[in-house]
Amino acid sequence: MRKVFIVLASFLVSYVSIAQPPTGENRPAGGGRSQLTGTMFGKLIEAKSMKPIEYASVQLLQSKFDSVSQQKKDVVIAGMLSKANGEFVLENVPAMGQFKFQVSVVGYKPYEQTVSFGLKPGDMSAMGGALDKDLGNIKVDIEDKVLENVTITADRPGLQLGIDRKVFNVDKNLVSVGGTAVDIMRNVPSLNVDIDGNVSLRNNSPQIFVDGRPTTMELDQIPADAIESVEIITNPSAKFDASGGTAGILNIVLKKNRKVGYNGSIRTNLDSRGRIGLGGDINVRQNKINVFFNGNFNQRKSISNGTTDRLYLLSPQTFSHQNDKSTMNGSFKFIRTGIDYFITNRTTLSGSLNLGKGSFNPGNTTDVLTDKLDMLAPDSFARRTSKSENEFRNIGTSLNFKHNFPKAGREWTADVTYNSRKNDNDNLLMTDIFNPPSFATIDSSYSQRQIGNGNNKNVILQTDFVNPLSEKSKIEMGVRAAFNNNSSTNAFYSVDPGTGSLVLIPSSQVNYESNDKVVAAYGTFTNRIKNFGYQLGLRAESSTYEGTLSKTNQRFNIDYALSFFPSVFLSQKLKNDQELQLNYSRRINRPNFWQLTPFIDSSDLLNPSVGNPGLNPEFTNSIEVSYQKTFKKNRDNLLLSVYYKNTNDLITRYQVPQEDTVSGKTVILNTYINANASYVTGLEATLKTTITKWWELSTNVNLFTSKIDINDPAFPEQDQFASWFAKLNNSFKLSKKLTFQLSGSYQSKSILPPGGGGGGGGGRGGGGMFGQSTSAQGYVRPVYYMDAAIRYTFMKENRASLSLNMNDVLRTRVSDVHSESPFFIQDVFRRRDPQILRLNFSWRFGKFDTSLFKRKNNKQQDDPGAGDGMNVGQ
Repeated sequence: MRKVFIVLASFLVSYVSIAQPPTGENRPAGGGRSQLTGTMFGKLIEAKSMKPIEYASVQLLQSKFDSVSQQKKDVVIAGMLSKANGEFVLENVPAMGQFKFQVSVVGYKPYEQTVSFGLKPGDMSAMGGALDKDLGNIKVDIEDKVLENVTITADRPGLQLGIDRKVFNVDKNLVSVGGTAVDIMRNVPSLNVDIDGNVSLRNNSPQIFVDGRPTTMELDQIPADAIESVEIITNPSAKFDASGGTAGILNIVLKKNRKVGYNGSIRTNLDSRGRIGLGGDINVRQNKINVFFNGNFNQRKSISNGTTDRLYLLSPQTFSHQNDKSTMNGSFKFIRTGIDYFITNRTTLSGSLNLGKGSFNPGNTTDVLTDKLDMLAPDSFARRTSKSENEFRNIGTSLNFKHNFPKAGREWTADVTYNSRKNDNDNLLMTDIFNPPSFATIDSSYSQRQIGNGNNKNVILQTDFVNPLSEKSKIEMGVRAAFNNNSSTNAFYSVDPGTGSLVLIPSSQVNYESNDKVVAAYGTFTNRIKNFGYQLGLRAESSTYEGTLSKTNQRFNIDYALSFFPSVFLSQKLKNDQELQLNYSRRINRPNFWQLTPFIDSSDLLNPSVGNPGLNPEFTNSIEVSYQKTFKKNRDNLLLSVYYKNTNDLITRYQVPQEDTVSGKTVILNTYINANASYVTGLEATLKTTITKWWELSTNVNLFTSKIDINDPAFPEQDQFASWFAKLNNSFKLSKKLTFQLSGSYQSKSILPPGGGGGGGGGRGGGGMFGQSTSAQGYVRPVYYMDAAIRYTFMKENRASLSLNMNDVLRTRVSDVHSESPFFIQDVFRRRDPQILRLNFSWRFGKFDTSLFKRKNNKQQDDPGAGDGMNVGQ
């Protein structure tokens, strides 16, 4: 009877306080805008016996202004009865403000404590955890657990600056809506993106992660509408994978929601070339299960043109002018789905699945006029037409386990990640040789067909443990194993002009397979003494690589010895919201598959390319000094960084003369070598400021100089010079419903990136269509561009929006490259997809009323106030 009485009394207390809606407070906060919310959870236990307390009334109250009484009044935000094991979960708690946390149950003293969500200024990595707060084991009647009181803003800015990373929130970036990850990267501070979508960070290719793990997807295969944010980590600590080399990590965080109830969005777009895009996502959470789904379909039409002028220095000297035109039609589909199972308040098991499939079918026409520079020899003119069919399929899966211990901050995670990619390529090459001197008639023709396919699979196993030693110190440790398998087949066939049958060219056939594995372990120690903090870390990695040419049974085996990668981070908090940090790290960049694979790619008439199986990894030592100032007015941020990087055995592009097995002529073959060393020194400044209530401005300026030592007498030293680039991102709030964005970038004359980046920057790097320069000697001429977008929100609670964006408004985004080698001097100019207009529509929906779902546990009263209103968002 006593237990029944306790249950009834506790339920009555909870019901009376929760069931009464607050007067004048039944509207969502923020004037109908989507409100940032989070979850608080914990466990009630008896202070002496440590036994769980069941059926206790647990409530969160917030002081709000009552329009009737004209006074402040405590309003119930969330509440429930604790479960039989003492656990409770309070969901959809507003992120902004402080709350009274109350526990009442017959036979125990009332418990009350002030609580709130927390995010320390500059600590971007803590945001996800800050909105999922563990209140720990709460001992009732014996002692009060004092909880830290901090606040958090409810609306995330477009750019968040931290001393260790920058976080670019995609939902604020209007110019990339309806595009791909490449369009997003063009507006991210610190990044340069060429017209082919290859990304560089501080003049080198970064390691690309998706949700904290390496990926097999290319950036142009990830829809922008599926991305939540992009994290830029310029100098990662020992906790992160040491691979990726000289340019840090880009982590793409995909959208995922855990709000109780259901919510989602529907999207569509149409561009000025008649190509459409469709997408939608939905999230449903009830009790211990959270399910999410995101689907996108996008069509693409890409048009580009360019010229290549090349002076051959080999005897006899010749000059060639190459004119290229290309039209690519294609489409791709992207699906992401997953489930979270909340085993307990502190233990979660999650699984996700990413599926991507698409085809890109370019058609290219290349005209090459060759002047023999010898009056005795006639000029020549050739036209090559290529039609390609390229298909890809991506699969990515992950299984994640996370357990939070009762001690605040102590957690254990373990996960398994699997990715696979398959490509099928069929390229028909038709070449016509014209009769001189008028070139009006065709002298001869021949056709070739290039058929190939590639497969890539990788598995990553990882587990991490975090243990706070005190309020100001903690240790982190973990182990990781990565297994990669790559295979590729490629061959050229002569096409019989009469029958169309294919005849294999034996010398062109290559079947290549590679396997590599990386095993790593790390440990870090973090501590703070007053305003001085430090982190010491050490990572150990060992790797092996094996490559096989099936046709010739040639094998390439590389055992990379156990290597150690230390990291040191020192920080000093100064007065007036200022912080100073010095950090050092050592990293490795192992050659990627395209840099190692030995088959020759001759799809570009002037630029055949081949990998080098004998490449060694490159090692980089990085030092960075950063200063951050947070201004009290508008919480504006200034981040200044000075950096220095030294890389040994730099993987760089290289040219060698080689006889063409088909034509018998000498051609220049693009490949890779290990240069002696490279040095990069730079100064970067990033400023995020609110100029007025309706104008926000993000500015990024990077001044740098780099030098490459090839240590080859045949290649003269390249002149060293300073370069800089700047990015501006303006956001104008023209009205409550109308927003305008204008972004631009300028890059001065800069040295050619060395072509390393085993982690990949979204492309193969080196060689490629349209005479893409592949020399270590050369520079990129200045380039600038501007993008613009406008968005209008409408319907109740601004659930719908229309936006219109245009890329390269001034038609100035081009690639203009000059390169030199002992064999030729070359200038390459290209333009791709200027002034594309895209009209986008989006409708968001959501309802967080758990009464919509049938309950099987009648003892539990989850979120009794959830049905009082609507909340929409992603």
